[in-house]
Amino acid sequence: MGLGAMPDVSLADARRSRAQWAAVLLNGLDPITGRQKIKDAEADAASQHDPTYAEMAEVTFEARKARLRNDGARLRWFSPILLHVIPKIGHIRVSALHQRDIHNALAPIWRTKHETADKALYRTKMVITHARLIGHDVDPFICDAARHMLGYHDHIETPIAATAWEDVPRLYEVLSRKPYPSHLALRWTILTATRGHSTRGAMFSEIDGDVWTVPAERMKGLKGRVQPFRVPLSDAAMDVLAECKANARGDYLFPSPRVKYVSVQALTKVLNNMGEAGRPHGFRTSFRTWVQDTNAATYDVTETSLAHIIGNKVERSYARSDLLDQRRILMQKWAGYVTNASGNVVKLRG
Repeated sequence: MGLGAMPDVSLADARRSRAQWAAVLLNGLDPITGRQKIKDAEADAASQHDPTYAEMAEVTFEARKARLRNDGARLRWFSPILLHVIPKIGHIRVSALHQRDIHNALAPIWRTKHETADKALYRTKMVITHARLIGHDVDPFICDAARHMLGYHDHIETPIAATAWEDVPRLYEVLSRKPYPSHLALRWTILTATRGHSTRGAMFSEIDGDVWTVPAERMKGLKGRVQPFRVPLSDAAMDVLAECKANARGDYLFPSPRVKYVSVQALTKVLNNMGEAGRPHGFRTSFRTWVQDTNAATYDVTETSLAHIIGNKVERSYARSDLLDQRRILMQKWAGYVTNASGNVVKLRG
């Protein structure tokens, strides 16, 4: 039975250890087995304070989810590691993680699904950082090393497909032929230039006269850092609102029989069936490009209409107007253009 090598163990310590284990032997017990039991107990005790990657991911998510706006945002935050990291390394203690473990988990999708892999690596870095900040013994550079091992990629980010603004009037005219919630939601999206989640969850109770106030929880941005957003409704948007009221089944403008309101997949399907390559979110690009090409409004009015942040923190602390009256003029111009379906435009299938 070894007691340790010099100089790691002094002669005095070796003698004390020999006396301890000799006493164990005199009592009829196996000192080697006894020492192993002590080591196992110490390891078990240590493991109680050393979570696995999966456990630490849950802890990190719980610490952050209050800042995420809704269940959809929370799912988007957690899903990359839930699908691609936890199944492969979730059982490993965070203190024992090696960059090779993270590399092996993400290598299969690093080039084929790079955006997802990059998000998973970024979330993993947040997990490791959180573990370090609450006192766990982890390597803070493990994710940087894994990224180096994963190497460069040839992924090219492509913008969301958008309908050319010249083609929007004809598309709008085709959408106007059917009073279904998905068609109405697309018309509303076009006329208001709002994001998908803002549109799809729109409620009658959010509208006062010709102003629609989108609550903060449906606006883009971290919870607690965004404000409700007022959207001026053009005459054409008020016409869509009237059609929604005529077919109302509750407070939602665009209800769905299976869930609360229409899904983005339902809107995309309508566009696909029309032979339109643009996506619902792309209508914001259509609007922005129309303004740019026609010089329809100033930069501040245009960007505010898209609920984009303008200026730095100091500038925003002084310039607090949401330019509602000026935006009302712009959105009325846009609606006037959109609802005039004349001209040489690409023909779409109904």
